[in-house]
Amino acid sequence: MTCDNAWPTRTLFGLPVHALTMQDVLTIAEDVIAQRRRLLIGVVNAAKIVSMRQNPRLDQAVRTADMILADGISVVWAARLLRRSLPERVTGIDLMYRLLERGSERGWRVFCLGATEEVLAEVVRCINARYPGVVVAGQHHGYFKSEDETGVANAIRAARPDMLFVAMSSPRKEEFLARFNGELDVPLCHGVGGSFDVMAGKVKRAPRIWQRLGLEWLYRVVQEPGRMWRRYLVSNSIFCWLVLKELCARSRTPETV
Repeated sequence: MTCDNAWPTRTLFGLPVHALTMQDVLTIAEDVIAQRRRLLIGVVNAAKIVSMRQNPRLDQAVRTADMILADGISVVWAARLLRRSLPERVTGIDLMYRLLERGSERGWRVFCLGATEEVLAEVVRCINARYPGVVVAGQHHGYFKSEDETGVANAIRAARPDMLFVAMSSPRKEEFLARFNGELDVPLCHGVGGSFDVMAGKVKRAPRIWQRLGLEWLYRVVQEPGRMWRRYLVSNSIFCWLVLKELCARSRTPETV
């Protein structure tokens, strides 16, 4: 880590989650880019926290991030229940949009990595149209082989972007960023998951009322029931068990934050 990681944190399920607002993150990001320091941003939701406990490589990769934010409202609710409150939810996709807004004002350069070539082309078109001050310094689809990772990393470094958005699924994006973050010479790296599909219009995001109620997972199940129902049933059940387990542990030995 090259950033001064003195930001307030809350420990949830053994994981340090930063207690920051969206505005806090944007202020930090602007300072990092201006000074060309390095900031790797990670986000967690209920499903990823469960996956981290089942996949040590993912757990290790997430923990390499300089900043870990609560992407899922269930994480915010769990923190409140455990009396380790977080100020707000900071979703990966909303942070991406806000960084592009700020980048359009500042003339920041962005490299877009991930998704299919078709989706990526539409994302670049959207960025050029909506955020005209942003310079798309480079792009690469996300379906490259493991032996091509070094070449992709070299292309990112050669483009000299201010921001790198990685739109690949977990654990691949976390492992790629953990492995190459120190070699990319990019001030801000942010894994945005399926955000490119949403920006390109391939996937529809849940309406705001569903987001506020913490039901984005259910909206995805409605959209893709055959693929998603089992995944969310299992991960949400395990997450509830983790919260209950943490509550029991806290009743015995309360944590000092």
